Amino acid sequence: MHKKQKTILVTGHSGLLGSEIIGMRNAVGISSNECDLLSKFQCQYTLNGVIKRHNPAIDCVIHCAAKVGGVKANSEFVADFFDNNIRMNMNVLESCKKTSIKLVSILSTCVYPTTKYVSYPLTEDQLHMGPPHKSNFGYAYAKRMLDVQSRAYRDQYGCNFITVIPNNLYGPNDNYDVENGHVIPALVRKFYEAKLHQKPVVSVWGTGDCLREFTFAKDAAKIILWLAENYNGESPVNIGNTDEISIKNLAFMIAKETGYEGEIVFDSSMPEGQLRKPSSNEYLLSLGWVGDYTPIELGLKETVQHFKNHYPKLRGAN
Repeated sequence: MHKKQKTILVTGHSGLLGSEIIGMRNAVGISSNECDLLSKFQCQYTLNGVIKRHNPAIDCVIHCAAKVGGVKANSEFVADFFDNNIRMNMNVLESCKKTSIKLVSILSTCVYPTTKYVSYPLTEDQLHMGPPHKSNFGYAYAKRMLDVQSRAYRDQYGCNFITVIPNNLYGPNDNYDVENGHVIPALVRKFYEAKLHQKPVVSVWGTGDCLREFTFAKDAAKIILWLAENYNGESPVNIGNTDEISIKNLAFMIAKETGYEGEIVFDSSMPEGQLRKPSSNEYLLSLGWVGDYTPIELGLKETVQHFKNHYPKLRGAN
């Protein structure tokens, strides 16, 4: 006898991860135009109303909505990243508590403590062992508090609130803002436009030596949907691809994929974050997840092709 699939509501459904989840399931999406999650009144009235009135009844919310950005934005708008995410998360959790439904909240590996407090690879039990890296501590603490608040609601109210931790996500429906976007979409746009305008040199922030793990958004969506159906535990779950790549190698791969043949220089005066933060997905595997991650070469090919096909009508690129 097959288990009945949950009817899912996705916050932030037009974003990178939310759009992939919506594309895989007949889920309900709610956008910032329909409901301002920063407003307690709107969140309680609109979100609760959608949950209660939908037929079939919604029995799970996947909370993807967040104020996000790259290293530069996180460094310059620390308070905004903390304040907006804290307010949004509090409102969503309160709504899910009142409607007594399951909540899956999305964190990020940046929530983990900086290097001297942890051992690698990062495992879920190390989440609160020290402060996060200073380059994004406002966002990181807000996301870490989402895990704390989820546990508090479980303890006091018996809420089935779980949290998952992807690493660096990328994919077609990303934010291609060069100044405030994440590294892959920012570089895709930078190299593509450099080729378009025949620029002889492209500058990349940092030394290029930093190592990062990247997970194709489609892969993360599949895992999150599986956890929504199969996991009810208190511990957060790392879900990311554990293969590391240097920013330097990543830049050359993106340049090749976009067809840029000019010079690439690395500007060490610009911020680049911590050297590495490898994560472990052993807990996920122990829960029974079986699936492959998309190799970075294939994920980049699909992402760049989508960018070429839709430029400049892309988020952050027009």
